[in-house]
Amino acid sequence: MSKKADIQEDSDISNSRIGVRIRHLRQLRGLGLRTLAAQAGCSPSFLSRVENGVVNPSLTTLHNLVGVLETNISELFAETADDAEWVARAGRRPVIRTDSLRQRSGVELERLAPYTKGNLLQATVHIVAPGGGSDGAIRHVGQEVGYILEGRLELTVDGETSVLEQGDSFFFESQRRHGYRNPGPEVARVLWVNTPPTF
Repeated sequence: MSKKADIQEDSDISNSRIGVRIRHLRQLRGLGLRTLAAQAGCSPSFLSRVENGVVNPSLTTLHNLVGVLETNISELFAETADDAEWVARAGRRPVIRTDSLRQRSGVELERLAPYTKGNLLQATVHIVAPGGGSDGAIRHVGQEVGYILEGRLELTVDGETSVLEQGDSFFFESQRRHGYRNPGPEVARVLWVNTPPTF
């Protein structure tokens, strides 16, 4: 098996753990499946499929779930990080896949640094397929800054929409409702930094 295939397999293993980790957190907090689903705004059957590894939730649904569970998306994918790991090599970083198009073609989040408790910020590359996006607006505590590496991104903050292109950047307070989608025919890649860690 090639090194690239090994990396892909490692990423897929991380994604298969999301359901188990959501179920574990739900049970630790004493929440029933129906209760968590209702509070997160999804159906119990959909949440069951997520917990059983059948489907991946959209970015917005994932954000809603971790909000109810009082954690963040990074916690779901956290690995034991060695303090010596301060360099993340291209092609070897973890990728979190979401499924906003229900076709495994929505949004991927490539983590630029390992997540460990106590991190003050988080940096990812949001890889957004044509037509893909956050699948709704979210808000949370913090600040966000981004830079469009390639492609186009339609960013909506508090109902105001801007189309950003390669080389454009943005900054906003995370408490403002925000969402995005790729309106273009090509994949968009966005360097996204937020504090505190959210994704």
